[in-house]
Amino acid sequence: MHYKGAGFFPEQSMPSRGLREHPVSMRLAETDVATIDRAASLRGRSRTEFMRDAAVRAAEEVLMENALIRMSPDGFSAFVEALSGPAQPAPEMVELFRKRAFWEQH
Repeated sequence: MHYKGAGFFPEQSMPSRGLREHPVSMRLAETDVATIDRAASLRGRSRTEFMRDAAVRAAEEVLMENALIRMSPDGFSAFVEALSGPAQPAPEMVELFRKRAFWEQH
């Protein structure tokens, strides 16, 4: 199994259009379907695409929350030291906060 990104999620291959590799069925209240359809429409996605993306995002979030991070004792000491030291301002963030918000400019 290959891993991407930070090493937490198996690589996902999107099935080609029309291919139903692993169909999933569920029962939903009419109001839930209406909400999903409205949101999918706003994103320009089909119900299936929208629900698949939402389910995968939720699954990745759970996996990330439960991921075990391993490091050497020296690495852990460096990590704790970096967190314990004084914060350093990021120039990009300082500049961003100096600008007026869009709705304040008019």
